[in-house]
Amino acid sequence: MTFDINNLVRENVKKLKPYSSARDEFKDFDKEMVFLDANENPFNNGVNRYPDPQQRSLKDVLAQQKQIKTSQVLLGNGSDEVLDLIFRAFCEPKKDNIITLPPTYGMYKVLAETNDIENREVLLTEDFEPNVEAIIKEADSNSKLLFICSPNNPTGNIFNIKKVAQLLQNFSGIVVIDEAYIDFSEAPSWVSKLSEYPNLIITQTLSKAYGMAGIRLGICYASEEIISVINKIKPPYNVNELTQKRALDRVLDVESVKNEINSILSERSVLYKALLEVNFVDNIYPSDSNFVLAKVDNADLRYQQLLEKGVVIRNRSSQPLCENTLRFTIGTPSENKQLIEVLKEL
Repeated sequence: MTFDINNLVRENVKKLKPYSSARDEFKDFDKEMVFLDANENPFNNGVNRYPDPQQRSLKDVLAQQKQIKTSQVLLGNGSDEVLDLIFRAFCEPKKDNIITLPPTYGMYKVLAETNDIENREVLLTEDFEPNVEAIIKEADSNSKLLFICSPNNPTGNIFNIKKVAQLLQNFSGIVVIDEAYIDFSEAPSWVSKLSEYPNLIITQTLSKAYGMAGIRLGICYASEEIISVINKIKPPYNVNELTQKRALDRVLDVESVKNEINSILSERSVLYKALLEVNFVDNIYPSDSNFVLAKVDNADLRYQQLLEKGVVIRNRSSQPLCENTLRFTIGTPSENKQLIEVLKEL
């Protein structure tokens, strides 16, 4: 299938001339210079200067780790901003549509409604896999984006590679694979396939495996062409100085991140085994994430009982195909132990 990005970009975005900030025009702001170009307060307090609008130091490290070009990376104020930018670059309000695969991450639907874009929902199969035939049938010439959350939230499973490849080959729009939980899976990231699929966008985050939910740092990996389009509409200073510094320190601390991931994976196995012995648990779904989804006899009752014992989990029963399900995020070993003790009491 021939893919031309120009057929998907909104006409107003094609014509748009991006805002040029002072830090875009003079890029060597790491040099010892007298900076009188950006109307900043001159008294140094560590954050009196505007941050790098292109986050070059952080992007260079991420690109090196992923073995891609820096020009294939875009950073945002959390993944939600990245997703919103994708909507605004490619989807014409009141005209275009997107396809989502419930049960899935709820922000896709919210962003579609915010941007006045039709959201066509195609349910996952009973075993929580994409229904490829139904998805392709649902798509038309105005279907600009297909959102695939893999590993999926709230189900926890990673989608079959062949099915995702089929969708990449047959969907005429852009396929956005949300890999927020990929670090907890043994499956490879789709970042390694960027050169094969020009219609592929991958989003990742520092909120999960990297433990940086509080700094709000979302990542977008795509072709240089797609990144250049999104860059046109990106706010000039969307990632602040403090976030850039904390994120850079964290992504360079590879060993600490690896150790924490290993601890979470180990505790996931412990919880999975413990849930097998809980008499009100009817089913435990396989997980490639930092959480486990379990089907119980009465989710509302069990949620309330856990709350009364001081443990907060997530009741996912309102989601399609998820009746009477509870989602357990994997905590520290001591938190996990406390959860298991409460479950045994119940």
